[in-house]
Amino acid sequence: MTQDIFSSNFPSTDLTHLDQQGQAQMVDVSDKIPTVRQAVAGAKVRMLPTTFAAIQAGNAPKGDVLGTARLAGIMAAKQTASLIPLCHPLPLHKVEVTLTPDPQLPGYQIQAIVKTKAETGVEMEALTAVSIAALTLYDMAKALEKSIQIVEIRLLNKTGGKSGEYFPPES
Repeated sequence: MTQDIFSSNFPSTDLTHLDQQGQAQMVDVSDKIPTVRQAVAGAKVRMLPTTFAAIQAGNAPKGDVLGTARLAGIMAAKQTASLIPLCHPLPLHKVEVTLTPDPQLPGYQIQAIVKTKAETGVEMEALTAVSIAALTLYDMAKALEKSIQIVEIRLLNKTGGKSGEYFPPES
């Protein structure tokens, strides 16, 4: 039997994103000390070899696919609090988005590194950056191929904060 998280037997103080009535709320981080925090996220974009070759050659109908996707990822990280309802707006000190060609996919490995000195972490900003970079890559290349796949969006690691370091288990 599973326990109803909204029942009176389960205090809402255990769930920081719920108030006493069980309503979603933004967590109060005002008592936390700002620390340096960094998150790295990744995604993969798979496509046909012909699409991959066209992008690599700079022959996509919409122009600079990779440069546009990289800038979109950076811009998205800066807008995360506007997109994800309970995220805190954060001063971002570093946002780096890279798109690395991977002929074995074929496609691109996307990685975002986001860094701040704040009261809360930047995992959502890194995940938003790779997601939007991948979607932009799709948008820029969809005239070449509609079956492009965005896969494996994930947190690769994070450092800083009360919970410390996170590195996913080897798969």
